[in-house]
Amino acid sequence: MTAPRFVLVLSENWTMTGGRDLPALVRWAREAEDAGFDAAMVSEHIVLGPDAGAEGVMRNPREYALPGNQDPRTPWPSSLVLLASIAAVTSRLRLAAAAVIAPLRHPLALARDLGTLDLLSEGRLVVQPTVSWSRDEYAALGVPFERRGRILDEQLEIWSRLWQGSPTSFEGQHYAFEDVYFEPRAHRPDGPRMWFGGRRLHDRLLNRLVQYGHGFHPLGRPTPEELARLETAFAAAGRDMADLEMIGGTRPKFPDDRSCAPLPPALESIPEQVAQGFTTFCIKPSQFIDDPKGVGAFCREVIERTDALLS
Repeated sequence: MTAPRFVLVLSENWTMTGGRDLPALVRWAREAEDAGFDAAMVSEHIVLGPDAGAEGVMRNPREYALPGNQDPRTPWPSSLVLLASIAAVTSRLRLAAAAVIAPLRHPLALARDLGTLDLLSEGRLVVQPTVSWSRDEYAALGVPFERRGRILDEQLEIWSRLWQGSPTSFEGQHYAFEDVYFEPRAHRPDGPRMWFGGRRLHDRLLNRLVQYGHGFHPLGRPTPEELARLETAFAAAGRDMADLEMIGGTRPKFPDDRSCAPLPPALESIPEQVAQGFTTFCIKPSQFIDDPKGVGAFCREVIERTDALLS
């Protein structure tokens, strides 16, 4: 059995460090690489509005930020800039730009940033494009919320053309250009690795996975029916599910609203996820520790405990 890969979630760790101390996140990424972790993940918002906390702010500040459960003042630094800093101090660690809200940017400009970071890091970039959930954020940036899914689909097609070479042309409902030259391109001929995910495996998500996906990162646990549907769609497209990275996670069990969760119970679901085909697992350090100097030791403990569970 191949050893599971772990992704250190660097977003939302503000119980361990101030929202302006971004060098701490870079240090943690380097410590994670030294400890044997596979990747560091950073998510994003560009701005937040009142709808960020419409359902009430999370009870324990260590919980994951979800639609409607966060303070609009939550810090969200630029994921790509932060990952570029991490790329400069690491050599093996993959750089997971999770929840890149693609429709809020022009696809050519975003492709330039993604391709440059991927080339700079020699192919270590992983991108998870998403449409996200905040109407306030879309309104602030002047992008129609109701069309976000169709916008993303056009962007994905544009990127696939750009990675192949210049000149490139495109004519769609939202974007149009003719004979643009795009150099330098990403590290690989087919661009950065792409993950896709969501709360459920709806048709549009399934199509994106089949056409462009290198990884499936669901929010929560997919049902057996969803996994079977995914496998059927891959087979119909002539693709092998074994080539699709399956990204799972850990869920903490907080004893109260003020304390960290114990690590061992959060890892107990990993063997079951491995049996389902999941190979990669995300974990957020602030859910389990408060010491900003303890990230390296925490990462080593995660690996050691998981190895023991799977042995």
